[in-house]
Amino acid sequence: MQPLKWLTTLCLLSSAGAWALAPLAQSNIYEHTLANGLRILVKVDRRAPVMTSYMYYKVGAVDENAEQTGLSHALEHMMFKGTAKVSGDDFTRINSKFGGSNNAFTTNTYTGYYQTYPAAYMPLALELEADRMQNLRMNEADFDKEIKVVMEERRQRTDDNPKSLAYERFRLAAYPTSPLRLPVIGHMDRLQSLKLSDLQQWYKAWYAPNNAVLVVVGNVEPGEVVRQAQRYFGAIVAKRLPSRLRTHEVQNYGQREVSFFLPIQVPHLYMAWNLPSLFTQTDPAVAYALVMLAQVLDGGASARLETEVIRAQRIASAISSSYDPFEMGGALLMLSAVPEKDVSLRTLKDALLQQVNKFKTQKVDAAELARVFGAYKAAQVYQQDEIEGQARMIGDLAMAGLDVRLVDDFSTKLQQVSPDDIMRVAKRYFNQADLTVAYLAPEKMLSDAAKATPKPEALPSETDAITVDSPPPR
Repeated sequence: MQPLKWLTTLCLLSSAGAWALAPLAQSNIYEHTLANGLRILVKVDRRAPVMTSYMYYKVGAVDENAEQTGLSHALEHMMFKGTAKVSGDDFTRINSKFGGSNNAFTTNTYTGYYQTYPAAYMPLALELEADRMQNLRMNEADFDKEIKVVMEERRQRTDDNPKSLAYERFRLAAYPTSPLRLPVIGHMDRLQSLKLSDLQQWYKAWYAPNNAVLVVVGNVEPGEVVRQAQRYFGAIVAKRLPSRLRTHEVQNYGQREVSFFLPIQVPHLYMAWNLPSLFTQTDPAVAYALVMLAQVLDGGASARLETEVIRAQRIASAISSSYDPFEMGGALLMLSAVPEKDVSLRTLKDALLQQVNKFKTQKVDAAELARVFGAYKAAQVYQQDEIEGQARMIGDLAMAGLDVRLVDDFSTKLQQVSPDDIMRVAKRYFNQADLTVAYLAPEKMLSDAAKATPKPEALPSETDAITVDSPPPR
């Protein structure tokens, strides 16, 4: 039977005999684990006749070694090259024929694949996913093509983008002891040395039902999802999995400063503190307080960095921040900023430090905290409006070993954060021993410095910073 007809027939079979499931306590999320270890999470959303399936594998850049960076991401590309039953072209055609969409992503700690279809074709999505979990077919011709695509992706996104290249090098300094320092896309020379056999071994080692989580969100019946998952995944044998490396970063490692001189026109500043996440912290309240602290700094047009550093002091022209409480390992609270004309990077750094240090001596006003929370909650509601956003957050929580019910409870946890909580975490965690600073300056400044003595504060001094030029550190 031709692949398309074979799949169409199977996906439209009767759904009689669905399994009876009860949702997790105080939740609308359903959970079931098959005998082979595949964990299934289902959330019902009946606002539209669509569904999305996300298949997560617990493998990412942190599981690679320095000699094989980029393995997980390269394998992600090969996962679309087909099986003995469904070729790569057929996979795309089937998806298009039945009104679906699909894609994938690789992170430091996991790899994910998703398909979105009209709800009636939920079995088709699971059938396709189960097929490539066990029957992926890789050959040299496809590998040669895809590894070139990956290398070109690296050139465009990193090697030819000075800010991205500086950020990649910055992470090497920010994570001195954790494999989170490795770039997901891999270093170019490592990509050039990868072989098809490397990907085949990686697939054989990590792609197994007992190393995966299936998340389905949409207009579906939870029991029927489990029944179809049992039908397509149930016979796949569990594997003995490799051990994973510890991703926790050593705290109080010491302050690190690096300088980069690259072909840019506008200088940039990167700052980050190594902080706990919900994964690493025994007291979850710490991570919730850090989320709210980050929002007070940069949670919209009325946040402190925007109002004080950009508009009032006119020291920066742009600032952004990030903190991921779901990071499976040591998290970073990251600040990225562009100085105003004639403002030095060191002056900008001091201004940002001043704003962070205020949390240690001055309590956040309750009204300010309430305003920031309102804006954050609105953004979260908007993000969760689509079924893909809901599935992604559930999967992120599952990959980090966290309670998936946080997808509904997270805003409530944040609302409970008090000004005292923020002051407490600021005093405890925002110290120089966990701070990394990177100065990104135009390479012209380096050549000018060699010809004449720079003006005061024009560049980070050699006594204060380690100058890194080329090649990049590993």
